[in-house]
Amino acid sequence: MNALAIKDVAEQTGIAAGTIRMWEQRFGFPCPDRTASGYRRYGPEDVEALRRVQAYRHRGLSVSAAIERARESGGERDRPSIYAAVASTFRDLRPHVLRKSTLIALSRAIEHETLAQAAAPVLIGAFQREEFYRAVEPRYRQMSHLADAAVVFADFPAVRRPPGGPIELPIDPADALGNEWAVIVDAPGYAACLLAWEQPSVTEPGDANDLQRRFEAIWTIDPLATRRAAQVGARLAARADAECGERLDALLADRPLALEEPAPALTALTNRIVAYLED
Repeated sequence: MNALAIKDVAEQTGIAAGTIRMWEQRFGFPCPDRTASGYRRYGPEDVEALRRVQAYRHRGLSVSAAIERARESGGERDRPSIYAAVASTFRDLRPHVLRKSTLIALSRAIEHETLAQAAAPVLIGAFQREEFYRAVEPRYRQMSHLADAAVVFADFPAVRRPPGGPIELPIDPADALGNEWAVIVDAPGYAACLLAWEQPSVTEPGDANDLQRRFEAIWTIDPLATRRAAQVGARLAARADAECGERLDALLADRPLALEEPAPALTALTNRIVAYLED
């Protein structure tokens, strides 16, 4: 039986108890346990889910949309999502809806800067389809030569450790990561991550209009947000390859954060530029 009363949850989330009850009645969310006498009892996972709803509400989503998004992202244990883990924790990261063609340009910029600036990075990429990774595999092999560890996720048939390249990890069909895009670079002197999830569309990957597919995206050079993304990526890696996940965890635990530059201002400025490009 979960142990938290509704007043405890209200204190931990900042959401009024009456609002929590109303959401339960209208949306069936959250879904607490009940004592024999009918009192609601909540667990830590309910607190985290409500915090995700609050984060999405702060980003402008309606209550119903925020609850649906929180349900989709679930917990990292259920349907792990790198995007959701970072977006729900770092509320100042403003999302933009971008075309795939723009995401390709942003990814290339981060990857080229990694080749130019990053020493001994932890490198994580998520590509949805193996064919998308193969198109940029030469660049990832170059980055892998510089990296302490490099992994890529896609719909690979099996775990593969190609010589001179990143470890290739298959995405479980149940994982949210199968609908996501990620470029994560965590190095002692350079941090950057681009995270996105694909919005529902009539256009399928690989169609003639593939480059027009739309993604909700966030990107940042904030070292804390990048570290969070890398940590979630490490947990996902452990699902496919325990040894790989353990090594990533160990590397991230020991390495210093990237030097803190005026990242929020620079990220905000660049996001504005990208938004203008998308108009």
